[in-house]
Amino acid sequence: MVIIDAHSHLWMRQNTIVDGQPIRTLSPNGSRSTFFGEEVQMLPPFMIDGQNSAEIFLSNMDYAQVGGAVVVQEIIDGMQNDYLLEVMQRHPNRFFCYAMPELRPVQRRARGLMDPLTQTKQLFENGSRGIALPGHRLFAPGELEINSPEMMDVYHYLQDNKGFLSICLYDGDYHVKQMEEIIQTCPRLKVVIGHFGMVTRPGWQEQIKLARYDNVYVESGGITWLFNSEFYPFCGAVRAIREAMDLVGADKLMWGSDYPRTITAITYKMSYDFVLKDPEHLLTEEEKEKFLGLNAQALYGFNKIPELPYIKNMSE
Repeated sequence: MVIIDAHSHLWMRQNTIVDGQPIRTLSPNGSRSTFFGEEVQMLPPFMIDGQNSAEIFLSNMDYAQVGGAVVVQEIIDGMQNDYLLEVMQRHPNRFFCYAMPELRPVQRRARGLMDPLTQTKQLFENGSRGIALPGHRLFAPGELEINSPEMMDVYHYLQDNKGFLSICLYDGDYHVKQMEEIIQTCPRLKVVIGHFGMVTRPGWQEQIKLARYDNVYVESGGITWLFNSEFYPFCGAVRAIREAMDLVGADKLMWGSDYPRTITAITYKMSYDFVLKDPEHLLTEEEKEKFLGLNAQALYGFNKIPELPYIKNMSE
């Protein structure tokens, strides 16, 4: 089975400020970070140097037989554009990496950055093919509007240059009307909605329904985090996948792990094999194949991923 992760993260070191609070890798235990005023286990405890690198991820991918991965960005990890461009150059058949412009006005001025459109053009000139927006942090109620004129310029540029837009939305249906305006205005722009519509929050189905538009897809990054209180084998998550497929069909949904944050609680393979196990038999084999890899392969063009045979564990 082709397996492709449609939502993951990479960074060399966390060192940023969000909403006036530092988010930084701690020393000497680099697997932990200070995060909005508390110490959290940001990485699995064996990743002690604070580096969430492509090489460590590839080792996890090979072990779990995941052929390719889509890397998105989050402002809590800091800007990783330069590093992710290097990752794509070193591993072009394994990774599709999104770039991220700096949209926060204060940070933009402090770093001498131009408007979002100019930043996007520069990122594409450097080799990027898509823009990731953590809209749940950047476009919360009362903040910069997701469909502001300067953002609409970015979406038109992406459409004209066959780029992709990955976006996570604020909980519920707050952004749905604005997203519909963007989708209808840019009908050829490939849009991917993240975090499965924040599936455990009220109104999540309205985000899923956006995938009824031809150019819109939804990925499940973080779904095991959202169902963490239930824990493995995440039967509630499988039920939500079934409900989403009933709403928009199996061709518009993709699996995502939210690596590495989610594998502080479970293994990387567990972040998808709960779908394979499907203890309540809610999904067909064809639906599983589409969700776990074929849809992402078709959308992002992963056509040279390696064959990854199962390697027996020493303890078996």
